[in-house]
Amino acid sequence: MTTATTLEEKIQSSGGNPALMLRKEPAGPYVFPIPEEYSNWRDEQEAWTKTAVLFDQSFHMFDTYFEGPDVKRLFSDYAVNDFTKFGRNKAKQFVAVNDEGKFIADAILFGIDDYEYSLVGTPGAGNYMQYRAETGDYDVTVTRDDATPFNPNPRFIFRYQLQGPNALKIVEKAVGGQVDRIKFFNIGQFVIAGTTVRALNHTMIGVPGLEMTGLEMTGPVADGPKVLAALQSAGEEYGLHMGGRLSYPTTAVESGWIALPVPAIYTGNDMKPYREWLPAMGFEAHYSLGGSLYSEDIEDYYVTPYDLGYGRVVNFDHDFHGRDALQKIAKGPHKKKVWLTWNEDDVARVVKSSLFDGPNRAKFMDMPSAVYSISTYDKILKNDRVIGFSAWSAYTVGHAAWVSIGTIDETDAIDGDEVTVVWGDEASIGYKSRVEAHKETFIRAKVSTTPLI
Repeated sequence: MTTATTLEEKIQSSGGNPALMLRKEPAGPYVFPIPEEYSNWRDEQEAWTKTAVLFDQSFHMFDTYFEGPDVKRLFSDYAVNDFTKFGRNKAKQFVAVNDEGKFIADAILFGIDDYEYSLVGTPGAGNYMQYRAETGDYDVTVTRDDATPFNPNPRFIFRYQLQGPNALKIVEKAVGGQVDRIKFFNIGQFVIAGTTVRALNHTMIGVPGLEMTGLEMTGPVADGPKVLAALQSAGEEYGLHMGGRLSYPTTAVESGWIALPVPAIYTGNDMKPYREWLPAMGFEAHYSLGGSLYSEDIEDYYVTPYDLGYGRVVNFDHDFHGRDALQKIAKGPHKKKVWLTWNEDDVARVVKSSLFDGPNRAKFMDMPSAVYSISTYDKILKNDRVIGFSAWSAYTVGHAAWVSIGTIDETDAIDGDEVTVVWGDEASIGYKSRVEAHKETFIRAKVSTTPLI
């Protein structure tokens, strides 16, 4: 028996159907390599709305560095974003598409210097741009600094995410004086405990405000402990909480990030060389797919940047891979990103059923986040018509509700309208260790086209 060495070989050896391959993939959600809770996830969630929370992101992010005279041209060629003014101390929500304008990956792109960028986030974006850098005519060197569980070497930098209304007060106390205001999605710097810290102004918990309520701070990894100690000491006065791996993923719902939709790489001649470049043991080859929206055609799970709320970053004033197709898609119709507040009576019924109804039970809902695969597509219905999918569900103390984020037909994206989420994943029974025998059921939900703040 021949063992597959590439993603393409794995697809073919699995019967040639990537949708079924990913459906049968047993991998659960990514487990963040930090303590489960520092206090308890309820207080940690509440802290980012009332005081402040600090997440140690030094271990779970994948950082891929690109350096050289062609780095801007490389990213301009393969991102939907405009790079005219991008460079040192700038940041972007990087988005790439295939030749049909379908979403491949997103990540935060940091301008470390004019000729050095860093892609930070899940491995998909870094993998894709490394492939383009190494197989294209670009004078660019790629250096990987993978997440700690996949990396035998020490990380290059520490990364601390400080969120909440007291974030700036804590930083200024740790600095020992006033900090210059940093524009949203720009990078500034200051000194904490003798270490020069670079800080990106952005938010993980909703819409950006006028003040710096969210700072992502980085610096040399060796200096991480003393910088963290200084921030923790400064935060004692302001109600700072450390955030653990239970509370951390629930920020996606509040911030509006639809995490990890299926990348549009598993079909088409355009992506075949990339599939032949990707390893059979890699992230994309073990991209477990779950949820009640079932199809045996992987392209039914592909989305566009507009479906994810990224229309604002698409710029057609430059030539990029997939541009012509995306221009046609831009004319619409689209799906629209929405927030869903789940009916509390239905949630209570599901929780009760999952515990006490034996073989007819509903799917268990882990708290505070009920994600059990890498990518989740829960069917959303309106009058028995499928209008989209719910991608991420969680309970948040700030809303005292179970909520999710998804994408639905824009004509159905009406504030206050009621829709139905089909909760469960009968297709994954027997394949995914975190999916027990159960029956799919229905949960009513109210639609909001704006963040739940």
